[in-house]
Amino acid sequence: MNFTDTHCHLADPALRENLPHVLTAAREAGVGRFIVPATCPQDWQDVADLAEMPSEHGQIRIALGIHPWFSGGIAEQDFTGLEAVLARYPRAWVGEIGLDFYDKTQTPQQRERQIQVFSRQLAIAQTLRCRVIIHNLKATADIAAAVKQAGFTQGGIVHAFSGSAEEARVLTKLGFKIGIGSLLLNPNARKIRETLKTLNDTDFVLETDSPFMLKKEINTPANIPGIAKIAAEIRGTCVEKIAKVTERNADALLGR
Repeated sequence: MNFTDTHCHLADPALRENLPHVLTAAREAGVGRFIVPATCPQDWQDVADLAEMPSEHGQIRIALGIHPWFSGGIAEQDFTGLEAVLARYPRAWVGEIGLDFYDKTQTPQQRERQIQVFSRQLAIAQTLRCRVIIHNLKATADIAAAVKQAGFTQGGIVHAFSGSAEEARVLTKLGFKIGIGSLLLNPNARKIRETLKTLNDTDFVLETDSPFMLKKEINTPANIPGIAKIAAEIRGTCVEKIAKVTERNADALLGR
């Protein structure tokens, strides 16, 4: 079976310091493709450098963007810089972008700034015809509104999804795949398990969000088969079927 980890931070120091071993372990587990997002202008080059790695380590597709956590410190020159680096890497996606409204102490101005930074990046991605990777915490309605307002039609992934079946339907109708990941390793994460039961085979892809999401160990792409096994149990099917449908969905995203 072959798998794709559609969201792994391979440029993070926790993985980059031992990257050949991490990629070898992934390959031995059947994971041969990786989508690697950036989070802020300071790590764009580190992520971009991964696109130059020899193919024997696996196929790496990069995404360059500004995570909502960093929206407050972004200036006009950062958007210009993003357009410039995307021009140098025409196969790159735009990501990790989005909205994070989990923190209830955020001011309306902070939330509005997140929306401005997200919307600007959607516009850049639409102009360049790039897929996007979206970070979404407690913000589905605002994300959907921004996508519609920007006229964004290029699709992509809403990663590490933790929302309801209704929220998932809103996003899939806008052309996004749902990133199903390491939350499944937590038996108490009941909402995503219920949501996963409702998704169509064409709606979702697999991810780890490495090196994050696990409390007592560093997460790695080699954990994808374990996530696939739990997904199969939840959906009442076999791991081979999960591998087949998620690879087909990843193929559709990575085909251009």
